Amino acid sequence: MLSLEGVALKKNLPVSELRFGMYIAELDRPWTETPFRFQGFVLSSERELETLQKYCKSVFVDAERSTTLTDAPRPGMQYFGKTVYPEKASVEQELGPARTAFTNSHALVQEALAKVRVGRTLDAERVRGAIHSLTESVLRNPNAMLLFSQLREKGEYTESHSLDVSIYMTAFGRFLQLEQTQIELLGYLGLLQDIGKVRLPKELLEKRGRLTAGEFARAKLHVNYSAEILRTTPGLPPELPGLAMRHHERHDGSGYPKRLRGSEIDMISAIAGIADTFDAMTVQRPYADAVAPSAAISSLYKSRDVLFDAGLIEQFIRFVGIFPVGSLVELNSGETGVVISQNPEQRLKPRVMVLRDAKGFELRPQKLLDLSSEPKATADEPYRILRTLERGRFPVTSEQLFMK
Repeated sequence: MLSLEGVALKKNLPVSELRFGMYIAELDRPWTETPFRFQGFVLSSERELETLQKYCKSVFVDAERSTTLTDAPRPGMQYFGKTVYPEKASVEQELGPARTAFTNSHALVQEALAKVRVGRTLDAERVRGAIHSLTESVLRNPNAMLLFSQLREKGEYTESHSLDVSIYMTAFGRFLQLEQTQIELLGYLGLLQDIGKVRLPKELLEKRGRLTAGEFARAKLHVNYSAEILRTTPGLPPELPGLAMRHHERHDGSGYPKRLRGSEIDMISAIAGIADTFDAMTVQRPYADAVAPSAAISSLYKSRDVLFDAGLIEQFIRFVGIFPVGSLVELNSGETGVVISQNPEQRLKPRVMVLRDAKGFELRPQKLLDLSSEPKATADEPYRILRTLERGRFPVTSEQLFMK
């Protein structure tokens, strides 16, 4: 934990000296005179910084709530890089390329698992091509790839999970403004960190109910198998085997295989653990039902500084949003739809494609709402999201979106 002894919790800084990760506690003018909807936030995007530069000359930074200190680099994990990725395509424009990249990557995962099951070697060149294609789409617009991956029909759990985790990790890396090489490494890791599960018995992987102590000990060996497979595959990033070994380590030392804790766990491995956990909770598994994204977010938040680094958890929650892309939602009008993209500065007000009216009938044409612009549900009340719905509450695919 960061010691703040002798450090003023709030410090007045010129806007020109701000850094990503600082918590903006107060402005040099009333909040109501600015576009910011919330009083207090962690500075995490170029858009937020540009808005501060436009409206303020100085702000008060709360060191205790920041992920970086104003006077010195924070010891331990540094969350944000320096690479800014502007959106180069809208969700509508990128959905087609995202679908192509995803489909090709899904075929690769199926092929890779089949090869490893019979003792053959991974095709590193094909893996590299798939990761590059996924990453390029995510860098253009992460919402399109997230939307497609969440709305597609899920197949066999291991292959679906690995691809979804890879997408979450690359998109989160973009959010953290990491370099493209780091983002691609996150993509490799998400895709391959569980490949060792092919060496486990199918009945163990598909068992319903709680594993016995012996079964759990055997299941944990998949990280060793993954590392061995990756280590013996020429052409893959050399860091992959070690990273795959660490994606089940936990902040409090309760993970495996080496019971690492705190700063012993690097950020890439920590991201892998968070994304792996979040995706697993939100999909149907042989031994557990899926929960709504909001419930998964709540569970992650409660695990901060226990299972995962608190600052990294907070940034992941900011990344996925209160209403993650692909979430089915019910509006205060009684209509239902799907979240198609985030509004980074107003996380409670994403863009929603309304698919069904209040009586449950499909809408043609569909209705696209940007909740940040406060469209009216009635003469007196703007649209707002009442709640998220369980995945599968009503059928929806990416092909149904943007239909006239």
